Amino acid sequence: MRSRLPKVLHPVCGRPMLAYVLDTATVATASRPLVVYSPAVSAIREVFAERADFVLQAEPRGTGDALRTAVAALPGDVKHIVVLSGDVPLARPGMVGQLVGDLRAGSAVMGLVTYHAVEPGGLGRIIRDDDGRIGRIVEEKDARPDELMVDEVNAGIYAFDLAWLRGRIGHLRPSPATGELYLPDLLLVARQDRRPVTELLVQDEGRLMGINDRVQLQIAERVMQMEIVQAHQRTGVTIADPAGTLIEATVTIAEDVTIEPDVILRGETSIGRDTVIRAGSQIADSIIGERCLVWASVIEESTVEDDVRIGPYSHLRPGSYVASHAEIGNFAEIKKTHLGARSKQHHFSYLGDADIGADVNIGAGTITANYDGHVKHRTRIDDGAFIGSDTILRAPVTIGAGASTGAGSVVTRDVPAGKIAVGVPARIRDKRGPGAPSEGGEGEAR
Repeated sequence: MRSRLPKVLHPVCGRPMLAYVLDTATVATASRPLVVYSPAVSAIREVFAERADFVLQAEPRGTGDALRTAVAALPGDVKHIVVLSGDVPLARPGMVGQLVGDLRAGSAVMGLVTYHAVEPGGLGRIIRDDDGRIGRIVEEKDARPDELMVDEVNAGIYAFDLAWLRGRIGHLRPSPATGELYLPDLLLVARQDRRPVTELLVQDEGRLMGINDRVQLQIAERVMQMEIVQAHQRTGVTIADPAGTLIEATVTIAEDVTIEPDVILRGETSIGRDTVIRAGSQIADSIIGERCLVWASVIEESTVEDDVRIGPYSHLRPGSYVASHAEIGNFAEIKKTHLGARSKQHHFSYLGDADIGADVNIGAGTITANYDGHVKHRTRIDDGAFIGSDTILRAPVTIGAGASTGAGSVVTRDVPAGKIAVGVPARIRDKRGPGAPSEGGEGEAR
């Protein structure tokens, strides 16, 4: 992978590829998986501590040695085990369950999955005897020219009778070339014991692809992405351009949602019923309510209630909360801000670290000056306030209920309820009518 990140932690549609393998193992066996790891990839233990047990292969000496390490850590009451590769995220529980079921149904001590590869290069070839049974698994570097012509390959997915395996895994011998123990050599051990081996030939090659580089990672992600999109479509979601939409595996979408082209939905995002996500929007780890419109905007770690309109070109930064029927218009940004019900922030403004009440109007160009160079302060705007265009609110400051600011005002002190603040710096006046200053009563904002 040419990466400092362990291979099995590389994400496929928003989840580490190992997460899918653990899902498959858990569903297929109804048991808690055991992961064999090396010191070089110890980070996986921290990531999946709640999902699996772990055993350390202190000195990597091949797949056979990894299996031997796992067998030594298994309790005595286990009868059968499944072996999966951490870099094959598309394998499905049904296939693995079938392999285990076939093993349990007969007297076989080993089972394995094979498939016909369009490009078998680099994979172990399945060499069959004259009677059609699998006789050997030959690694490419050890194969003869005629064996390289074989396109049936080993998928690296196995099932074993554990009692037999405990007694025979010690019979594996190191490779003369590498000194490693190879798990596929257990097939020869079973043949020498004259014990049957069950096999499962799978037709869907794409399901069994191992990931060893960024090209294969992208191919797997494309397969997974199409499955995610189609699953949402089947539950009532309209996705206008499946190939041009990115929806991670952890996203939930209610029925009658419409997703336009070039939309990216990531993380723990949920989209409520009848919402429209228009082209160019990106939403990550956020909750979007019902009947909302999100238009070419970016939303991160925020909550949006029902019947909200956002965009175009809005940015909701982490910690934001938008109450029902509120509107955030073009080129508006909020961060760690609560925007109350029916409040409007229509254009070209920034609200950071603010608590905005209900029915508040934020004029174009308004900003909260929330950072004094050392500490960030909060701004409070109470219900029904009217903030004039190009107002600067220097935090900490409170605008009382029903209060107003004149266009271009710089408000540095609190504005009492029902008053109007105008000027630079803003001074307080009484209102003689909706939003209009009186002739007298002038004083500094407090």
